[in-house]
Amino acid sequence: MIAIRRRSAQRPAQRPAQRASRYAALACVLALGVSGCGLSAELERERDPAPKPPPSPIQTTPHPATATPKASPTVPVQQGGECPPSGVRFGTGLVDAAMGLRAMSLTMTNCGDRPYKVNGYPSVQVLDKTGAPLTGVRTVEGTDEVPMAPDAPEPKALTLAPGETAHAGLYWRTHVEKGIYLRVAPQKGRDFATVRADDYLDIGPENILGTTAWVPLAEG
Repeated sequence: MIAIRRRSAQRPAQRPAQRASRYAALACVLALGVSGCGLSAELERERDPAPKPPPSPIQTTPHPATATPKASPTVPVQQGGECPPSGVRFGTGLVDAAMGLRAMSLTMTNCGDRPYKVNGYPSVQVLDKTGAPLTGVRTVEGTDEVPMAPDAPEPKALTLAPGETAHAGLYWRTHVEKGIYLRVAPQKGRDFATVRADDYLDIGPENILGTTAWVPLAEG
C-alpha cells in the first residue's frame, strides 16, 4: 500500500492591508539592523536624560616615577664648578621615554682657555650606584642596533672655542637595572671623566647603548 499524506488546509489568502503591514514591519527591522531606526539612542536618552561627559584621559609621566637610587659617596665624580685637566666638562639631560625607547642628551663644554678639537662619537660606559660597570651593557657608535631609535648623523670634525658646547644623543631600550654614573671620554683614546647622570638609565643588564656623533649645540 502507498501511504497518502493529507495536505494541510490551505491558509486563507492575506489581504492587501495585511501584506502592507508585514512589508512595513520588515522594512523597519532592516533599518534597525543598519542604523537602529533611532531606537537605541531614544532608549538611552530615556534611561539617562542628562548623561555625564566622558572622563578625561589619564595623564602620564615621560619617565617611570621611580626614585633614583642613592649614589655611593666613594665614587669620584666630576664636580660641577671645576674644569678638568682635559679642558672639557661633561653633563647630561633628563631621560625622554616613549614606547620602551629611552633617550638622553650628553653635553661637552670647552671650559678651558684654548680651542678643543673633536671628531666622532663619545666613549661612554654605564656604571651602577657603586661605580661598577653594569653587566653586559655594550656601547656602540650609531643607533642601528637600538630598535626604534632615530638615525644618527655622520660624524664631522668640529672645534669648540672656549665656552662653546657640543652634544650627543644616548639611546637604549628600557630594562630593569639602573645606571647612575657615566664614564665619558670625548672619543676613544682620550681622558675620561665620571659624571653623575641627572636621571638614571634603566638599561641593564645585557643591553645596548647607542650613541650619536658630537655636533655643536647650536645645531641641536
